[in-house]
Amino acid sequence: MIYLLSVAQRRLQRWMAAQPHSEVTPAQAGLLFILGKQNGILMGEAGAALDLGPAGISGLVDRTAAAKLVERRADREDGRAWRVWLTPKGRIALAQAKTAAAEVNAALTQGFTSAEIDIVARWLTSIQDKFPRDPED
Repeated sequence: MIYLLSVAQRRLQRWMAAQPHSEVTPAQAGLLFILGKQNGILMGEAGAALDLGPAGISGLVDRTAAAKLVERRADREDGRAWRVWLTPKGRIALAQAKTAAAEVNAALTQGFTSAEIDIVARWLTSIQDKFPRDPED
């Protein structure tokens, strides 16, 4: 199972990154999806949602901000904290990423029943509980 999961994840990420219409990396798309649900999220919260540590989310936000898809602003209540906001260009990229994700999800689920997909989704979700980011959880 470990091998199949690992190969599938790498193959899917490589395929998605190689798409000519892809203006964002899969990691950047993940950040855009998070911001689409909660624009102005704290960087730490975005990192937790994407399973990234402080250095990982900082680098991702830096690269995404350099592409002018997001902007980082100091938190109004805690000057040490930073929030991440979608830019107008980021909103367009988010819409494109949603369309691309729907197409990929359709290909991933093709040939499987809804019940089968529910089981796969439940299994994948259970991995997060069985193997928490912080082993002491």
